[in-house]
Amino acid sequence: MTKTYTEKLYQGYGQSFEIDEVLFEQQTDSWHLIIFRNSKFGTVMALDGIIQTTEKDEFVYHEMLTHVPLFAHGQAKKVLIIGGGDGGILREVLRHPEVEQVTQVEIDQSVIEMCKTYLPNHSQGAFEDPRANIVIADGIEYVQQCQDTFDVIISDCTDPVGPGEVLFSSAFYESCKRCLNDGGIFVAQNGVAYMQVDEVVTTRRRLGPYFADQSFYCAAVPTYVGGVMTLAWGSDDDSLRKLPQEVIEQRFAAAGFKTRYYNPAVHCGSFALPQFVVDALETA
Repeated sequence: MTKTYTEKLYQGYGQSFEIDEVLFEQQTDSWHLIIFRNSKFGTVMALDGIIQTTEKDEFVYHEMLTHVPLFAHGQAKKVLIIGGGDGGILREVLRHPEVEQVTQVEIDQSVIEMCKTYLPNHSQGAFEDPRANIVIADGIEYVQQCQDTFDVIISDCTDPVGPGEVLFSSAFYESCKRCLNDGGIFVAQNGVAYMQVDEVVTTRRRLGPYFADQSFYCAAVPTYVGGVMTLAWGSDDDSLRKLPQEVIEQRFAAAGFKTRYYNPAVHCGSFALPQFVVDALETA
């Protein structure tokens, strides 16, 4: 009989994956991690009943969380990544030739090593790049104590439950704003809007005191099921999310690399939010 893994992120609804082979599994008193092979999505990693990433569709999430803020900024030299232990965000950031230094803060070195072993295509050697500065520390403690500043900050965090919840807090957003240079951009994953619309409203309210422009943009990631994912956006210059497509096209062409999901048209269109999200945000 075929074994299956059923995601338990939402009450009363889920998605199931056939398990072709279990590559790694560990159960502790506080969490359960499993990495397995699936015929459709390749290697799949799940933590505490929630799909974290898959080999086959990771490019959608990682390209959109990276290239939208970096091409909108246009000249980001220093980037901070909070989380992202699988290396996918780091990989995409390092494709930008203007980036001189990337600091990545991951709470657990074992996560990085595990992803190097079981999901090597996520990082593709990015952790060994001389521009990468890997810091093993708690993300919120790092930004609260950090004296450095960055052009773009990307929060690649788990869902706002358990230890990851502080990365959706006002204190975290306040510290990130302090660490941004003038003209800087902050982005973060914010869940699937149809299933988690309250989180969109809460995030906007929490970003509001620190960023003059707080909004969201969208990406359709197959395994983040339930509709389009919203990615939080914070800056003090609302023109950065309204740049003409021609400007993004020029920057994308100058960067000289190919993508699989992101392109300038998708970039500009991603800021068009479904009406139910627009309506919800008006309450914020």
